[in-house]
Amino acid sequence: MNFDARYLHDRLLEIESVAGKPRRYIVAFSGGIDSTVLLHAMAANQAICGTPLLAAHIDHGLHPESGGWDSQCRAVAESLGVEYLSRKVHVSRSAEGGPEAAAREARYAILSSLMQQNDWLISAHHEHDQAETLLLNLLRGSGLTGIAGIAPLREFATGYLVRPMLGVPAAEIRAYADTHRLSWIDDPSNADTTFDRNYLRREILPALAARWPAVATRLRQSADLAAESSELLAELADLDIAASPAADRLDIRSLALLSGARQRNIIRRAVQRVGLPAPPATRLYQTVHELIPARTDAQPLVAWPGGEIRRYRDHLYILAPMPDLQPCPEDLLRPDLAIDLGAGQGRLALQAGEGGGIDRSVASKGLEVRYRRGGEEIALPGHAHRHKLKNLLQDEGVVPWIRERVPLLYAGERLAAVADLWVEAEFAATDGYAVHWLDRPVLY
Repeated sequence: MNFDARYLHDRLLEIESVAGKPRRYIVAFSGGIDSTVLLHAMAANQAICGTPLLAAHIDHGLHPESGGWDSQCRAVAESLGVEYLSRKVHVSRSAEGGPEAAAREARYAILSSLMQQNDWLISAHHEHDQAETLLLNLLRGSGLTGIAGIAPLREFATGYLVRPMLGVPAAEIRAYADTHRLSWIDDPSNADTTFDRNYLRREILPALAARWPAVATRLRQSADLAAESSELLAELADLDIAASPAADRLDIRSLALLSGARQRNIIRRAVQRVGLPAPPATRLYQTVHELIPARTDAQPLVAWPGGEIRRYRDHLYILAPMPDLQPCPEDLLRPDLAIDLGAGQGRLALQAGEGGGIDRSVASKGLEVRYRRGGEEIALPGHAHRHKLKNLLQDEGVVPWIRERVPLLYAGERLAAVADLWVEAEFAATDGYAVHWLDRPVLY
């Protein structure tokens, strides 16, 4: 193949057939040879496609010459008639995971903040980048998703992250740069083989290419096949998840009928659909071997950074870790004042409605918000005796890890209501104020 502006244009049109036409292209412009070639080819297409183009440069401050790189990038963008924007971030060299990972995280955070609705962030990842990523993920013991490597299209912020050059060999990019007499920045850190990716790029892939010249292409093809298989597994998992109430609440009876591999596939996909970080393989096996066969009265937990899976009765709940419960609000809950309960707890409000609720004269004086201390009881309208709150919550099926977080409303020292679940008979009125627990956590 010969990479040129026409190739890039055609590739972008292919991606448009899936993602729709973008409002704006934002090129992640480091000033290196890859992003310089990408920006040059994008600029050549600007008159054809009519889509606004922005070059975004992120200065990580990790090299003493990075300020000069910003100036050089600005000059390149101006010579191409492309709007230019730069941002500087601070990256700690002692950051957990290393400065390379910290720089990547900071870079994408800034680029995300630049995105507007239906923008496309365009990056210059190419065939050799894909080959390096596949090898790195293999060495980490990744599954199909990792072997699939870099995705050509994925949702990002309010738009998409697009990599239209994944099928382009590095030699084609160099040929384009030479043909158009482009100049670019050579970052000295790219020669540092203490970084795993640089080691693969400078030591391993050249050795492999000496024996198998098309190694990068073959690895990229393997990544494409792995991506296709990963998509099929996701489709199968979606069919299996349909037997459950929701992706974040999987039916154990349905799961128990399937093989362990299929169970792990469902859980992996469900976590992805909920939007949580992927669990390591050890946590998937732990879920299958410990949570699914656990007793129905057990409350086991499997956790990993950014996510957790809990069992209650006949369901697996896939959840983000719960933030610490904040102290009870000092303000009283009144009909004209909503109260924020803190992160993950939502808000409380009183509203008049047809269903009735707390007597207006009681609500107007204000209600104190507390949490359970144990031993609470409540009399429900139409019932002859009082109920222990502990038993009511259990009979209602409220999940155990939320029961201590259910807000209780007190009129003086008397329990008047349990969140939006029950109102004490003494304080109930058909024309009263209903309790609304807005953005509440999952109760069932």
